[in-house]
Amino acid sequence: MDGTLIDSLPDLTACACRLLHHYGLPPVTPDTVRPMVGDGVGMLVRRLLAHAGEPARSIDADEAVSRYMADYTPHSTDLSHPFTGTRATLASLKGAGWKLAVCTNKPVAAARHILRVMELDQWFDAVGGGDSFAVRKPDPRHLLGTIEMAGGAPDRAIMVGDHHNDIAAAMGAHVRGIFARWGYGAPEMEAGATVGADSISEIPHIARELIPA
Repeated sequence: MDGTLIDSLPDLTACACRLLHHYGLPPVTPDTVRPMVGDGVGMLVRRLLAHAGEPARSIDADEAVSRYMADYTPHSTDLSHPFTGTRATLASLKGAGWKLAVCTNKPVAAARHILRVMELDQWFDAVGGGDSFAVRKPDPRHLLGTIEMAGGAPDRAIMVGDHHNDIAAAMGAHVRGIFARWGYGAPEMEAGATVGADSISEIPHIARELIPA
């Protein structure tokens, strides 16, 4: 979701800055937050506190995570927006008969809220959030559970993502993986992907090549 469908970095950064300000810590830039994204809110907040160093050592991480989520959910669409070409790509895939699902480490309520506000939810058959199962990416069972929720089959599925967790989950589930080069992940995270794509608009063509109708 983050870094693949939606450019959510502006809101993630704004929320991070508000959290740090609450604790009297200096703000961070989008470039600082970018590599922290992809492992769920808990890890994002812990990385923010670790980045702050000694002044943050006495902060209760669990309390900070709760505070971040309480602030982020109502503000998750203030500055964020779908990447250019997202809506056209989803419409093309749906028109070609694909079942579409979101597999994200973001809590499912927040994910559904964002999809609804951005009017993207109409295209998705399922949303598998970070709290939808007992496991989450990179565990392949998160991806497999999401595919099952959507009524799909692993041998006819494709995972698209910009993070090593996405590619690792795809590899573990024996699912084809497309690395989203337009997202937040470092280039080395493409290792293990079936193929890489420079734009979300390339996905319908690549999907047809990987799994012909």
